[in-house]
Amino acid sequence: MRGALAILTMAAFMSPALAHAQEAAPEAAAAPEAYALIPEDNVDPWEGFNRAMFATHEAVDQAVLEPVTRGYRAVTPEPVRNSVRAFLRNLRSPVIFANDLMQGEFSRAGRTAVRFSLNTTVGFLGLFDPATGLGIEGHNEDFGQTLAVWGVESGPYLFIPLMGPSTVRDGGGAIVDAAINPLNYADFDNVESFNAARLALTALSARNLCSIRLRIFAAIPWILMCRSARRIYCYGKARSKTDA
Repeated sequence: MRGALAILTMAAFMSPALAHAQEAAPEAAAAPEAYALIPEDNVDPWEGFNRAMFATHEAVDQAVLEPVTRGYRAVTPEPVRNSVRAFLRNLRSPVIFANDLMQGEFSRAGRTAVRFSLNTTVGFLGLFDPATGLGIEGHNEDFGQTLAVWGVESGPYLFIPLMGPSTVRDGGGAIVDAAINPLNYADFDNVESFNAARLALTALSARNLCSIRLRIFAAIPWILMCRSARRIYCYGKARSKTDA
């Protein structure tokens, strides 16, 4: 049980970035501009490492994450899963707010603060999303995007087990996001259990679509998989900036 929890915790570590790729995949596949985001040459200079990480991901996913996710979906109706996702998104608001400020997007930071206040109070700790109903739309931000705004290049394609396609910049950005997340420093009764449950649920919520798509990619040549995965991932990141 502890081993499975550790795996779910690792999978949750970069789930916000994974969510970008999940949401963008259908659009990226149909959008020609997505294919201009990534240069064709030298798409995977770390191919040996990434192949090994992909194989590790597949083994752990099939042995642990898939059965746990199937069990989670079997015992929780869709409205409950939707509320869990809303609750987890609301918990990320302080990280999004901090990245809004670091990017100089002060009006967007104000919108993030208002959403967090409304959803935490009227929305019963974020289980519901009344802010969207009032026209205050949410958005995603992370330190990888902040680094991009500051002019930092994405770096090589990087496949991280249990997390999926990423880049060196965004992989490092996830570490900073964890460091600035106030929940990681909270001190209250049963905080360890709360954080373990939060990370596990985040991993379960983020896992489903990504795993299916990665298995589809696995059936095509590696170079095409890398190009497709990275294009979809980067398209999602670029779209989130445009939509915000």
